[in-house]
Amino acid sequence: MRRLLDAGPRSVGEGSVRGRFAPSPTGPLHFGSLVTALASFLEARRYGGEWLLRIEDVDVPRGTPGAADAILRALERHGLHWDGPVWYQSQRRDGHEAALERLSRAGLAYPCTCSRRELAAHSTHARDGSPIYPGHCRDGIRQPDRPAAIRLRVADTPLAFQDALRGPFKQDLEREVGDFVIRRADGLFAYQLAVVVDDAAQGITQIVRGGDLLDSTPRQIYLQTLLGLPTPTYAHLPVAVDRHGHKLGKQTGAAPLDLDRPGLALMAALRFLGQDPPLELSGEPPATILAWARAHWRLERVPAIPARRWPPNARVDPCRVD
Repeated sequence: MRRLLDAGPRSVGEGSVRGRFAPSPTGPLHFGSLVTALASFLEARRYGGEWLLRIEDVDVPRGTPGAADAILRALERHGLHWDGPVWYQSQRRDGHEAALERLSRAGLAYPCTCSRRELAAHSTHARDGSPIYPGHCRDGIRQPDRPAAIRLRVADTPLAFQDALRGPFKQDLEREVGDFVIRRADGLFAYQLAVVVDDAAQGITQIVRGGDLLDSTPRQIYLQTLLGLPTPTYAHLPVAVDRHGHKLGKQTGAAPLDLDRPGLALMAALRFLGQDPPLELSGEPPATILAWARAHWRLERVPAIPARRWPPNARVDPCRVD
Protein backbone atom coordinates (compact mmCIF):
# COMPACT_ATOMS: atom_id res chain seq x y z
CA MET A 1 0.00 0.00 0.00
CA ARG A 2 1.31 3.42 -0.88
CA ARG A 3 2.15 5.71 2.03
CA LEU A 4 0.19 8.94 2.34
CA LEU A 5 2.44 11.98 2.57
CA ASP A 6 0.54 14.12 5.06
CA ALA A 7 1.48 17.76 5.61
CA GLY A 8 -0.42 17.97 8.87
CA PRO A 9 -1.83 21.28 10.11
CA ARG A 10 0.54 23.65 11.90
CA SER A 11 -0.80 25.30 15.03
CA VAL A 12 -1.24 29.04 14.55
CA GLY A 13 0.35 29.55 17.94
CA GLU A 14 3.66 27.94 16.91
CA GLY A 15 6.14 30.79 16.67
CA SER A 16 5.50 34.14 15.08
CA VAL A 17 2.99 34.46 12.24
CA ARG A 18 4.17 35.84 8.93
CA GLY A 19 1.72 36.17 6.05
CA ARG A 20 2.18 37.62 2.60
CA PHE A 21 0.55 38.98 -0.53
CA ALA A 22 2.31 38.03 -3.76
CA PRO A 23 0.68 39.55 -6.86
CA SER A 24 1.97 39.22 -10.41
CA PRO A 25 2.57 42.60 -12.11
CA THR A 26 0.38 41.90 -15.14
CA GLY A 27 -1.83 44.94 -14.58
CA PRO A 28 -3.35 47.17 -11.87
CA LEU A 29 -5.11 45.70 -8.86
CA HIS A 30 -8.78 44.82 -9.38
CA PHE A 31 -11.50 43.70 -7.00
CA GLY A 32 -10.45 40.03 -6.98
CA SER A 33 -6.87 40.85 -6.04
CA LEU A 34 -8.05 43.27 -3.33
CA VAL A 35 -10.06 40.43 -1.78
CA THR A 36 -6.91 38.30 -1.53
CA ALA A 37 -4.77 41.15 -0.24
CA LEU A 38 -7.33 42.10 2.40
CA ALA A 39 -7.93 38.55 3.64
CA SER A 40 -4.22 37.75 3.89
CA PHE A 41 -3.60 41.07 5.68
CA LEU A 42 -6.39 40.54 8.21
CA GLU A 43 -5.53 36.91 8.93
CA ALA A 44 -1.89 37.79 9.66
CA ARG A 45 -2.85 40.76 11.81
CA ARG A 46 -5.42 38.65 13.68
CA TYR A 47 -2.51 36.83 15.31
CA GLY A 48 -0.31 39.88 15.70
CA GLY A 49 1.79 38.77 12.76
CA GLU A 50 3.69 40.45 9.97
CA TRP A 51 2.33 40.91 6.46
CA LEU A 52 4.93 40.92 3.70
CA LEU A 53 4.70 41.93 0.06
CA ARG A 54 6.37 40.12 -2.82
CA ILE A 55 6.01 41.01 -6.49
CA GLU A 56 6.01 37.75 -8.45
CA ASP A 57 7.63 39.05 -11.62
CA VAL A 58 9.58 35.92 -12.53
CA ASP A 59 7.46 35.52 -15.70
CA VAL A 60 8.95 38.53 -17.46
CA PRO A 61 6.99 38.24 -20.76
CA ARG A 62 3.66 38.53 -18.89
CA GLY A 63 4.68 41.63 -16.96
CA THR A 64 3.23 45.06 -17.69
CA PRO A 65 5.55 48.08 -17.40
CA GLY A 66 4.63 50.18 -14.39
CA ALA A 67 2.26 47.56 -12.96
CA ALA A 68 4.35 46.82 -9.87
CA ASP A 69 4.44 50.47 -8.83
CA ALA A 70 0.70 50.76 -9.50
CA ILE A 71 0.06 47.77 -7.22
CA LEU A 72 2.04 49.37 -4.40
CA ARG A 73 0.14 52.64 -4.77
CA ALA A 74 -3.22 50.87 -4.73
CA LEU A 75 -2.38 48.91 -1.58
CA GLU A 76 -1.26 52.06 0.21
CA ARG A 77 -4.37 53.93 -0.92
CA HIS A 78 -6.51 51.18 0.62
CA GLY A 79 -4.59 51.32 3.91
CA LEU A 80 -2.92 47.93 3.43
CA HIS A 81 0.58 48.72 4.65
CA TRP A 82 3.13 45.92 4.52
CA ASP A 83 6.07 45.17 6.80
CA GLY A 84 9.67 45.35 5.63
CA PRO A 85 10.99 45.85 2.10
CA VAL A 86 9.15 44.72 -1.01
CA TRP A 87 10.65 41.55 -2.51
CA TYR A 88 10.88 41.07 -6.26
CA GLN A 89 10.94 37.47 -7.44
CA SER A 90 13.04 38.36 -10.49
CA GLN A 91 15.89 39.28 -8.11
CA ARG A 92 15.81 35.84 -6.47
CA ARG A 93 17.27 33.81 -9.33
CA ASP A 94 20.29 32.61 -7.32
CA GLY A 95 18.00 30.98 -4.78
CA HIS A 96 15.95 29.33 -7.50
CA GLU A 97 19.12 28.05 -9.21
CA ALA A 98 20.40 26.58 -5.95
CA ALA A 99 17.13 24.70 -5.40
CA LEU A 100 17.16 23.35 -8.95
CA GLU A 101 20.77 22.21 -8.58
CA ARG A 102 19.92 20.39 -5.37
CA LEU A 103 17.01 18.56 -7.00
CA SER A 104 19.13 17.70 -10.04
CA ARG A 105 21.97 16.29 -7.92
CA ALA A 106 19.43 14.07 -6.18
CA GLY A 107 18.25 12.69 -9.53
CA LEU A 108 14.82 14.25 -9.11
CA ALA A 109 14.87 16.57 -12.14
CA TYR A 110 15.32 15.86 -15.84
CA PRO A 111 15.12 17.70 -19.19
CA CYS A 112 11.97 17.50 -21.31
CA THR A 113 11.46 18.65 -24.90
CA CYS A 114 7.76 17.83 -25.23
CA SER A 115 5.77 20.74 -26.65
CA ARG A 116 2.48 21.93 -25.21
CA ARG A 117 0.75 20.97 -28.43
CA GLU A 118 2.08 17.41 -28.26
CA LEU A 119 1.05 17.02 -24.65
CA ALA A 120 -2.42 18.43 -25.29
CA ALA A 121 -2.92 15.96 -28.12
CA HIS A 122 -1.53 12.83 -26.49
CA SER A 123 -2.14 13.16 -22.74
CA THR A 124 -5.08 12.63 -20.45
CA HIS A 125 -6.23 15.83 -18.79
CA ALA A 126 -6.61 16.97 -15.19
CA ARG A 127 -9.70 18.56 -13.67
CA ASP A 128 -8.54 22.01 -14.72
CA GLY A 129 -8.03 20.89 -18.32
CA SER A 130 -4.24 20.83 -18.21
CA PRO A 131 -2.48 17.74 -19.61
CA ILE A 132 -1.22 15.12 -17.15
CA TYR A 133 2.39 14.54 -18.13
CA PRO A 134 2.77 10.94 -19.41
CA GLY A 135 6.52 10.69 -18.77
CA HIS A 136 7.75 10.73 -22.37
CA CYS A 137 11.18 12.19 -21.51
CA ARG A 138 11.76 10.44 -18.19
CA ASP A 139 14.31 8.09 -19.76
CA GLY A 140 15.81 10.61 -22.19
CA ILE A 141 14.73 13.55 -24.31
CA ARG A 142 12.93 12.76 -27.55
CA GLN A 143 13.83 15.90 -29.53
CA PRO A 144 17.45 16.85 -28.69
CA ASP A 145 17.39 19.77 -31.13
CA ARG A 146 14.71 21.59 -29.10
CA PRO A 147 15.18 23.79 -26.01
CA ALA A 148 14.46 21.70 -22.93
CA ALA A 149 12.33 22.44 -19.91
CA ILE A 150 13.22 20.81 -16.58
CA ARG A 151 10.64 18.58 -14.91
CA LEU A 152 10.46 17.22 -11.38
CA ARG A 153 9.94 13.50 -10.90
CA VAL A 154 6.96 12.84 -8.66
CA ALA A 155 6.55 9.77 -6.52
CA ASP A 156 3.58 7.42 -6.49
CA THR A 157 2.53 8.87 -3.15
CA PRO A 158 -0.78 10.61 -2.45
CA LEU A 159 -0.30 13.92 -0.64
CA ALA A 160 -2.80 15.39 1.82
CA PHE A 161 -3.03 18.63 3.74
CA GLN A 162 -5.59 20.48 5.83
CA ASP A 163 -6.74 23.74 4.29
CA ALA A 164 -7.72 26.23 7.00
CA LEU A 165 -10.86 27.19 5.08
CA ARG A 166 -11.72 24.35 2.71
CA GLY A 167 -10.81 21.43 4.99
CA PRO A 168 -8.92 18.25 4.03
CA PHE A 169 -7.52 18.05 0.50
CA LYS A 170 -5.73 15.10 -1.07
CA GLN A 171 -4.07 14.70 -4.46
CA ASP A 172 -2.19 11.87 -6.15
CA LEU A 173 0.53 13.80 -7.94
CA GLU A 174 1.59 10.98 -10.24
CA ARG A 175 -1.93 10.19 -11.44
CA GLU A 176 -3.49 13.65 -11.33
CA VAL A 177 -0.57 15.90 -12.35
CA GLY A 178 2.46 13.91 -13.47
CA ASP A 179 6.04 15.16 -13.47
CA PHE A 180 5.74 18.94 -13.55
CA VAL A 181 7.87 21.75 -14.94
CA ILE A 182 10.15 23.60 -12.53
CA ARG A 183 12.13 25.51 -15.17
CA ARG A 184 10.66 26.43 -18.53
CA ALA A 185 12.28 25.84 -21.90
CA ASP A 186 12.91 29.59 -22.21
CA GLY A 187 15.07 29.47 -19.07
CA LEU A 188 12.57 31.13 -16.72
CA PHE A 189 11.79 29.38 -13.47
CA ALA A 190 8.29 28.00 -13.13
CA TYR A 191 5.94 29.41 -10.52
CA GLN A 192 5.86 26.20 -8.47
CA LEU A 193 9.58 26.23 -7.70
CA ALA A 194 9.98 29.99 -7.35
CA VAL A 195 7.09 30.39 -4.91
CA VAL A 196 8.32 27.58 -2.66
CA VAL A 197 11.87 28.91 -2.50
CA ASP A 198 10.78 32.50 -1.90
CA ASP A 199 8.16 31.67 0.74
CA ALA A 200 10.84 29.81 2.70
CA ALA A 201 13.40 32.60 2.23
CA GLN A 202 10.92 35.15 3.59
CA GLY A 203 9.98 32.92 6.52
CA ILE A 204 6.31 32.77 5.50
CA THR A 205 4.24 30.70 7.93
CA GLN A 206 0.72 31.48 6.68
CA ILE A 207 -0.59 31.66 3.12
CA VAL A 208 -4.06 33.01 2.33
CA ARG A 209 -4.76 33.14 -1.41
CA GLY A 210 -7.28 32.45 -4.16
CA GLY A 211 -8.87 29.05 -4.55
CA ASP A 212 -7.61 28.75 -8.12
CA LEU A 213 -4.25 27.80 -6.55
CA LEU A 214 -5.65 24.98 -4.41
CA ASP A 215 -4.67 22.30 -6.95
CA SER A 216 -1.11 23.68 -7.04
CA THR A 217 -0.62 23.37 -3.29
CA PRO A 218 0.27 19.63 -3.19
CA ARG A 219 3.02 20.28 -5.75
CA GLN A 220 4.39 23.03 -3.56
CA ILE A 221 4.23 20.90 -0.41
CA TYR A 222 5.99 18.09 -2.29
CA LEU A 223 8.78 20.49 -3.27
CA GLN A 224 9.01 21.75 0.31
CA THR A 225 9.43 18.17 1.48
CA LEU A 226 12.16 17.37 -1.06
CA LEU A 227 14.06 20.58 -0.29
CA GLY A 228 13.70 20.26 3.48
CA LEU A 229 11.71 23.49 3.75
CA PRO A 230 8.92 24.23 6.26
CA THR A 231 5.31 23.99 5.13
CA PRO A 232 3.12 27.04 5.91
CA THR A 233 -0.55 26.84 6.74
CA TYR A 234 -2.82 27.37 3.73
CA ALA A 235 -6.27 28.90 3.32
CA HIS A 236 -7.85 29.13 -0.13
CA LEU A 237 -10.48 31.80 -0.66
CA PRO A 238 -13.41 31.69 -3.08
CA VAL A 239 -12.44 33.19 -6.42
CA ALA A 240 -14.39 36.27 -7.52
CA VAL A 241 -16.04 35.52 -10.86
CA ASP A 242 -18.20 37.51 -13.24
CA ARG A 243 -21.73 36.61 -14.34
CA HIS A 244 -20.29 34.22 -16.93
CA GLY A 245 -18.32 32.34 -14.29
CA HIS A 246 -14.97 33.74 -15.41
CA LYS A 247 -12.38 34.76 -12.84
CA LEU A 248 -12.09 38.53 -12.47
CA GLY A 249 -8.77 39.51 -13.99
CA LYS A 250 -6.97 41.35 -16.72
CA GLN A 251 -7.90 38.71 -19.29
CA THR A 252 -11.62 39.09 -18.56
CA GLY A 253 -11.56 42.88 -18.54
CA ALA A 254 -11.83 43.42 -14.79
CA ALA A 255 -11.81 47.13 -14.00
CA PRO A 256 -8.91 48.53 -11.97
CA LEU A 257 -9.69 49.64 -8.44
CA ASP A 258 -10.93 53.20 -8.21
CA LEU A 259 -8.30 54.86 -6.02
CA ASP A 260 -10.70 57.72 -5.33
CA ARG A 261 -13.12 55.32 -3.58
CA PRO A 262 -10.97 52.99 -1.46
CA GLY A 263 -13.49 52.80 1.35
CA LEU A 264 -16.24 51.44 -0.89
CA ALA A 265 -13.91 48.81 -2.33
CA LEU A 266 -12.87 47.67 1.15
CA MET A 267 -16.50 47.44 2.24
CA ALA A 268 -17.38 45.36 -0.80
CA ALA A 269 -14.38 43.08 -0.25
CA LEU A 270 -15.39 42.53 3.38
CA ARG A 271 -18.90 41.61 2.25
CA PHE A 272 -17.49 39.21 -0.33
CA LEU A 273 -15.48 37.60 2.49
CA GLY A 274 -18.59 37.13 4.63
CA GLN A 275 -17.63 39.68 7.30
CA ASP A 276 -20.83 41.80 7.21
CA PRO A 277 -19.46 45.29 7.97
CA PRO A 278 -22.04 47.82 9.23
CA LEU A 279 -23.37 50.15 6.53
CA GLU A 280 -22.53 53.23 8.57
CA LEU A 281 -18.86 52.55 7.80
CA SER A 282 -19.47 53.15 4.09
CA GLY A 283 -18.41 56.79 4.13
CA GLU A 284 -15.43 56.28 6.42
CA PRO A 285 -11.75 56.36 5.41
CA PRO A 286 -9.77 53.11 4.98
CA ALA A 287 -8.13 53.40 8.40
CA THR A 288 -11.51 53.37 10.16
CA ILE A 289 -12.84 50.49 8.07
CA LEU A 290 -9.69 48.45 8.64
CA ALA A 291 -9.80 49.11 12.37
CA TRP A 292 -13.29 47.59 12.44
CA ALA A 293 -12.16 44.73 10.20
CA ARG A 294 -9.16 43.87 12.36
CA ALA A 295 -11.35 43.78 15.46
CA HIS A 296 -14.03 41.59 13.87
CA TRP A 297 -12.21 39.47 11.26
CA ARG A 298 -12.87 35.72 11.38
CA LEU A 299 -11.58 33.45 8.63
CA GLU A 300 -14.26 30.89 9.46
CA ARG A 301 -16.94 33.31 8.21
CA VAL A 302 -15.51 33.28 4.69
CA PRO A 303 -17.66 31.08 2.41
CA ALA A 304 -15.83 27.76 1.96
CA ILE A 305 -16.70 27.52 -1.73
CA PRO A 306 -14.55 27.47 -4.90
CA ALA A 307 -15.95 30.65 -6.44
CA ARG A 308 -18.40 33.45 -5.76
CA ARG A 309 -20.10 35.66 -8.32
CA TRP A 310 -19.43 39.33 -7.77
CA PRO A 311 -21.22 41.61 -7.92
CA PRO A 312 -24.32 39.50 -7.16
CA ASN A 313 -26.29 41.80 -9.47
CA ALA A 314 -24.45 42.11 -12.79
CA ARG A 315 -25.78 45.65 -13.29
CA VAL A 316 -24.17 47.18 -10.22
CA ASP A 317 -20.67 48.40 -9.47
CA PRO A 318 -18.65 45.57 -7.83
CA CYS A 319 -17.58 48.01 -5.12
CA ARG A 320 -21.12 49.10 -4.27
CA VAL A 321 -22.25 48.09 -0.80
CA ASP A 322 -25.98 48.82 -0.72
